[in-house]
Amino acid sequence: MTRTDRRFHRQFEVLSRLIPLLRPALTHLRRDVWRPVRLPLALLLTLGGFFWFLPILGLWMLPAGLLLLAVDLPRLRGPIAVLIIRTRHRFRRWINKWRLARQRGRSKDS
Repeated sequence: MTRTDRRFHRQFEVLSRLIPLLRPALTHLRRDVWRPVRLPLALLLTLGGFFWFLPILGLWMLPAGLLLLAVDLPRLRGPIAVLIIRTRHRFRRWINKWRLARQRGRSKDS
């Protein structure tokens, strides 16, 4: 297993720890038995993500589809792993800024 593959699988584990509701789905969909289901599902999710402006579909479908597609296409594993890492860091920074602003707001009210 290459370094890129290890990083990709590590990010899957991190996602399953951060979002426990996704853990069973991520575990099952990563198995080789699910490949005939996973590939069409990934393509449908990716395609549905491009139509995010429609009422039922959403932008969330694009990253979910790319994530599932990367399980089957090794060339996508590196960029998707980097995308997951960057998104986690940005989200963590946003949360920290939000908490800091909230604390400052509370201290002004006191």
